[in-house]
Amino acid sequence: MPANGNPPLKLQFGLINHEGRYLTAENFGFKLNASAPSLKKKQIWTLEQDSQETQVVYLRSHLGRYLASDKDGKVTCEADGHNSDCRFLIIPQSDGRWALQSEQYLRFFGGSRDYLSCFAQIITDAELWAMHLALHPQANLLSVARKRYAHLSTEDGEIAVDRNIPWGVEALVTLVYLDGKYCLKTCDSRFLSSDGKLLTENGRATAYTLELKCGKLAFKDCEGKYLSPMGPTGTLRSGRCSKPGKDELFDLEESHPQVVLMAANGRYVSNRQGVSLAANQEDETDTETFQMEIDRESKMCTFRTSQGCYWALVAHGGIQSTATEVSANTMFSVEWLSHKVAIKASNGKYICTKKNGQLLAVSDTIGECLSLSLYLDLISSNPDSCCAASAHLHDPCFFFPGEDEQHTLKLINRPMLILRGDNGFICHHRGSNTLDASRSVYDIFTLQYSNGAYHIKGVGGRYWYVNSAGLVCSDGEAPEDFALELLERGRLAIRGKNGKYLRGDQGGTLKGDGLSLSSSALWEY
Repeated sequence: MPANGNPPLKLQFGLINHEGRYLTAENFGFKLNASAPSLKKKQIWTLEQDSQETQVVYLRSHLGRYLASDKDGKVTCEADGHNSDCRFLIIPQSDGRWALQSEQYLRFFGGSRDYLSCFAQIITDAELWAMHLALHPQANLLSVARKRYAHLSTEDGEIAVDRNIPWGVEALVTLVYLDGKYCLKTCDSRFLSSDGKLLTENGRATAYTLELKCGKLAFKDCEGKYLSPMGPTGTLRSGRCSKPGKDELFDLEESHPQVVLMAANGRYVSNRQGVSLAANQEDETDTETFQMEIDRESKMCTFRTSQGCYWALVAHGGIQSTATEVSANTMFSVEWLSHKVAIKASNGKYICTKKNGQLLAVSDTIGECLSLSLYLDLISSNPDSCCAASAHLHDPCFFFPGEDEQHTLKLINRPMLILRGDNGFICHHRGSNTLDASRSVYDIFTLQYSNGAYHIKGVGGRYWYVNSAGLVCSDGEAPEDFALELLERGRLAIRGKNGKYLRGDQGGTLKGDGLSLSSSALWEY
């Protein structure tokens, strides 16, 4: 079994008919049509199966209801559970489109606008649907047969499928949707060609049609052959098969954020020296990289090592990377302090860094005890504070703001940033320097780290900034600092230098004026 242990992402997609319109489930009366020109919430369908051994699928709308057809071909989307009328078969076509056949009545589903039915006995153009993935397009790619993850092998100039854990930025795969087909893009912005080579430009040889078999994905190239891992290192390239078998099947898994942490002593937190964690390294390697896995309910997180173990609170406040399973002692709370973070363990104490670099969860507050020397410095600079300070000198709860509990967190596995909010993806706004936060297609931005802050670069090498009117613009010549906060599983918030959150307004414009955290200020990344 792969050591990451993530379940495959649920396949969510839009279905595009022969007129280029999306199948839509309306909020009112569970009505169906195929009229929408773009993929948004009402056009997203989730694929479900009873088991991996059957080809029968169920299509669930964003309202939680299922597509169904009766014996007369009438199509509805009101069923709140799996029943015989909801059972469909996917019949893939040579061009990658699907025909959806009612398993119960053996008729095909198709049509346009408000005229949809499942009564055709043969497949024509009107019964064919193209699949547009609605998942966030950045993920980890797992080979079903090898049970290994794909990653960029820079030394060999290829994508290799030979890792037990999808570790580091090299394991990030970006699916780029172009004209109904998909390209596989590596973290260094190259595209996988069918011969296994990585190209700087996309084209016919880098475009793949997605096919579905038993809930798994297959990538078919322009010659009708399928990607599969080859040889001992699992070089990803097209093979000879014209039908997908187990070797040609893949799962997409959620790509968790992977981070490095620098303590106040200027050293990286590491488990290189053994199981105990200490801030004592000067370079970033796998032993200084940790995967943040955020719990959907509690919003607390675990920190996982490249060996698959978790940080855990042990006796006397120590932090060790010894746990093999998630428990109360492996859960931590992260508090975001502008360009730094504080981490609280399950004992309610903050993790602080001792002089020898050791990490201990023993601090009650984000600060450090007021030492005698600091006390003398304080009263010499402010004599009026002498009496007040003296009164608390022996009080163990008397703290002076310090940095021992603060760490600088650097996100390493999102050099290419794709952001999706409640209403769609963030894209450059046509005809202006602002950004649109409600698009069905996405632009890819470059994320650059800078001393706890981040710079976001768009098309043409220009930077994001917040103007005086609170609009986020994308034509800055100089970089502007933004703070990222990884608050929920798969979602982050972005603060501008004015301290306000970036949010999408009702008109779809991206603004930097959010005073509080809301759903409009959370972004899938």
